[in-house]
Amino acid sequence: MELLNVSNLSSNPLLLSLIPIFSLLIWLKLAKGKNMSLPPSPPKLPIIGNSHQFGKLPHRSLRDLSKNYGSLMLLNLGYNPTLVVSSVDTVREIVKNHDVFFSNRPRTTVRKRRRNRTSHQQNPFYLCRRWVQQVWGTGEKANGSLHRFLCWRYVPYLRWVDVLTGYIPSMKALSAELDGFLIQVIQEHRAVESREKNFVSIIMKHQKDGMFEDLTQENIKAILLDMFVGGTDTSATATEWIMAELLKHPNAMEKVQQEVRNVVGNKSKVDQDDITKMEYLKCVVKETLRLHPPVVFVPRKTSASIKLEGFDVPSDTTVLINAWAIHRDPKWWENPEEFIPERFENSSIDFQGQDFHYIPFGFGRRDVPRSFEL
Repeated sequence: MELLNVSNLSSNPLLLSLIPIFSLLIWLKLAKGKNMSLPPSPPKLPIIGNSHQFGKLPHRSLRDLSKNYGSLMLLNLGYNPTLVVSSVDTVREIVKNHDVFFSNRPRTTVRKRRRNRTSHQQNPFYLCRRWVQQVWGTGEKANGSLHRFLCWRYVPYLRWVDVLTGYIPSMKALSAELDGFLIQVIQEHRAVESREKNFVSIIMKHQKDGMFEDLTQENIKAILLDMFVGGTDTSATATEWIMAELLKHPNAMEKVQQEVRNVVGNKSKVDQDDITKMEYLKCVVKETLRLHPPVVFVPRKTSASIKLEGFDVPSDTTVLINAWAIHRDPKWWENPEEFIPERFENSSIDFQGQDFHYIPFGFGRRDVPRSFEL
């Protein structure tokens, strides 16, 4: 999600000139819902709404806001109404009574393109965001490029403004650079029949044997992108958090080490059967995903107007379920800020999203890990 950088407004005369248009659109949006009983909302600023309240760590900022305005809170990000949910009871009500109306995902540029995996290279935003994050990381330079005021994000038909300000051309340039890199990887593997059994060489071999003869270069680029980015990012991040927590808690580290030694013994490799026997390791993983969920916000979009906890929620409202806040709710977790793997011993809580106070991969119809298992 692109967050609003308010400082860009004062330094950009073109954006300042659009203030009347934004104000009118927001006024019309508010007027449309004046007879509705909407969820509570923090005070808004003209044009940007509540975007300035996101902060550098939105999951923390929104958790703090919910303490004052309730676990069901309506924000306005420019022209976009966004419902923030930070309550287990609300999540349960959504799943039990309204799941079909909360099953849509926000239709961002990235998501619309990802529905067709062969179209990755036509989407400059998906490619360049991942490329910038891989090359620049998530530091100040990357944030300066990615987290900036985007007119089309808040008022979609003002996309031309982002063309004039240079954002879209710069994203297309980064996209072309990444696309060239993927093409180079494919061509190098096609030119030399590698003895090394890496992922690309296996695809090339099967394609040569006629198994993947319908697989185009665009298909292969899309597969590579998903493997390098989607297939490694969350796993690598989770592993880093696990190691960080174990380093901070040497007693837990010692228990994991002892369990591995007891289960594996003198074998040179650890297999899947060994992992299923490591009960304390499973607790460590679960506790790490509780404190540091890979899906901090579970995104949804309403497909119809509904009543939720007595409030009116309009159709086409973006919904953000703050999993990070739910995982640290003292109502459901004792000492929620502490790393205590033992809390999962003899517990039936799993990754499937059926326990609504533990949703590291989402829940309901859009739940991710139906087959996730340690």
